Amino acid sequence: MATTTAVAKTFKLGGELEIHRLGYGAMRITGEGIWGPPADPENAKAVLRRAVELGVDFIDTADSYGPAVSEPLIGEALAPYSKGTIIATKGGLTRQGKNKWLPVGRPEYLTQQAEMSLRYLKKETIDLWQLHRIDPKVPVEESLGAAVKLKEQGKIRFIGLSEVSVAEIEQARKVTEIVSVQNEYNISNRKSEAVMEYCTKEGIAFIPWFPVASGKLAAPGGKLDEIAKKHDATVSQLSLAWLLHRSPVILPIPGTSSIAHLEENHKAQDVVLSEDEMAELEAAAK
Repeated sequence: MATTTAVAKTFKLGGELEIHRLGYGAMRITGEGIWGPPADPENAKAVLRRAVELGVDFIDTADSYGPAVSEPLIGEALAPYSKGTIIATKGGLTRQGKNKWLPVGRPEYLTQQAEMSLRYLKKETIDLWQLHRIDPKVPVEESLGAAVKLKEQGKIRFIGLSEVSVAEIEQARKVTEIVSVQNEYNISNRKSEAVMEYCTKEGIAFIPWFPVASGKLAAPGGKLDEIAKKHDATVSQLSLAWLLHRSPVILPIPGTSSIAHLEENHKAQDVVLSEDEMAELEAAAK
């Protein structure tokens, strides 16, 4: 059986910051509905510390997770940060309750939130700041203009986007360098395929949120389950392995509030898929 070429374990963000491709998404260390504090804050901090112990050096969060819950927990658990630990955060979504999210892209609001992120994360510079959503009421040039000013002041190192189209990425790149795009994407949800392919071509990090497959494809007895069993892996691990094989720019950020689940996810990078298996999965996904 032909094997795929070796999968790169690392990626250089912005061509400069080398990170391991399998990161950690810190959305789930909040309360139900991504609202309020977690039931056990000490466990949330233990999960963060364990992630770093495992070698995870790319942690993704947002000011709206909680809101103002995920970022302070990261700051409390991990600052001062070990060398090479990169924290990505986002601004531009506001919260009105459990599972409620509304975009606000006014420059003064984004500036305020970035300053708060720095305080909560206990950092002098945000490694990667991403516009969480483009606000339809505010030209993206104005929203990104705020981030550019913060970058000039040394408060942001790199700028990225979230939930955007190829056209929106190209529009944003006229304002500033875009080093990452964070869209919903997994083997069973391919609505962002064109964006992922564009990022691959341009060398832009593609950070899939909701990286684990769901629905019929991931069901017991399905193709994912069948191939996972061959590798003594779970469907979640296989979903993450597929992403790592799919493109060298993909940086999956599975999130969890459980140390056991975190450790399980981390082992996904050791699953090596053959070209035949990748083809089988592609056929099943279609």
